[in-house]
Amino acid sequence: MTKRFGRVGQVVAVACDDRGVDIEPFRGELVAYCYRMVGSFHEAEDLVQETMLRAWRARDKYDSTRASVRTWLYRIATNVCLTALEGRPRRPLPSGLGAASTDPGAPLTPALDVPWLQPFPDARSDVGVRADLRLALVAAVQFLPPRQRAVLVLREVLQFSAAEVAVQLDTTVPAVNSALQRARTAFADVGGIDEVTEPDDPEVRAVIERYVRAFEAADVPGLVRLLARDAVLEMPPVPLWYRGTGDYGLFMRRVFDLRGTTWAVRTLTANGQPALAAYAPEPDGGLRLHTLQVFTVTGGQIARNVVFADPVVFETFVLPPKLSLDEFDPER
Repeated sequence: MTKRFGRVGQVVAVACDDRGVDIEPFRGELVAYCYRMVGSFHEAEDLVQETMLRAWRARDKYDSTRASVRTWLYRIATNVCLTALEGRPRRPLPSGLGAASTDPGAPLTPALDVPWLQPFPDARSDVGVRADLRLALVAAVQFLPPRQRAVLVLREVLQFSAAEVAVQLDTTVPAVNSALQRARTAFADVGGIDEVTEPDDPEVRAVIERYVRAFEAADVPGLVRLLARDAVLEMPPVPLWYRGTGDYGLFMRRVFDLRGTTWAVRTLTANGQPALAAYAPEPDGGLRLHTLQVFTVTGGQIARNVVFADPVVFETFVLPPKLSLDEFDPER
């Protein structure tokens, strides 16, 4: 029997009924599931580690005639997540905390006491591009009580039956159906999820390429022309957010006035959405990582830009903190 636990890429095998059952193929989807539940990639990885440890300890109790390995693992992962969420505040984005700011010159004071929602690094998971990992959807899930979160994700995203979810949550089918109905009602006001296009869509790529060119040129009018009329700009851990092309443009002018105009950008994806890492000019002529920006593109326009400035997020995406202008290669 083999028992090895580690982060992504390491083999984990569990012995059940004297047979080796490899649970490593489920790691990626379990990380994505735990991320939807808790809103943090690092925490999701840790919760999957705990799930695998509990699976190994409970290997003698697994009965393949009652549930598949996948169903069994999700039951364990759900219990791990629910325990982790006990007594914890939800992870929001700034737009989930109050009204939009009307002052593009407001102080950029971070709220470090808020456990902000974090983005999902597509390149670090084998889960692939998934619409159900969209930031807006994960942010909306955080508003639900933990058990409703679990029911919604298990039923609507992962397509488990009501009977399977009842077993996973140690409850009844009517209770699952009731929780699902309440969760759906809470989601009634979350629109536009199905309208978000994939980052490799030619139209989306063209929009992002034009945005990158305008950003690197500090061309504020060029940026504004790419925005939807009610475009949202938010910047965790700063609790401010703005709505509309006017305030978006004024804020970007402020950024370039404060930080200079010789920026460089690397494109990537996060949460199945187009994203970029923005590097600001330094006095020594180099470039320092400034923000990770995740875009929502609908109808050929940028509808939302979530700008993350938390160093923990940079570490999650394994982004180099500094670059040289001479060495900069946006394809690296």
